[in-house]
Amino acid sequence: MQKLNDLSRSPSPLDPDGTLIAVIELSLSSWLVAGIVPGVERQPLKKLAVDESALLKLLHRWRDEAAKAGHHIKRIAVAFEAGRDGFWLARWLRAHDIEVRRLSAAGSRTSTRVLALR
Repeated sequence: MQKLNDLSRSPSPLDPDGTLIAVIELSLSSWLVAGIVPGVERQPLKKLAVDESALLKLLHRWRDEAAKAGHHIKRIAVAFEAGRDGFWLARWLRAHDIEVRRLSAAGSRTSTRVLALR
């Protein structure tokens, strides 16, 4: 019997030393961005105005910090709750080579393709 969330079937396994992970809490007035940056001791947390260019600049800055710590970032993965800004932001980030995972309001990870079909 197949498990519901069988991560062994993931199309791209997680390389913790080469992946920058960020999660975003979206609101009407601001975005709160938290990150896991390889090679960086602190766990960065940044509040941004609702501005996709500022978000991309932040992700690239964190990637550069990881590079200075000796970690070559091959993948940037971002997760946020699907909702008001979720759909256009996902398309915009993908166009800039950022991997996107949108979470359903119920808290379970939902594939972007599945949400697009809804």
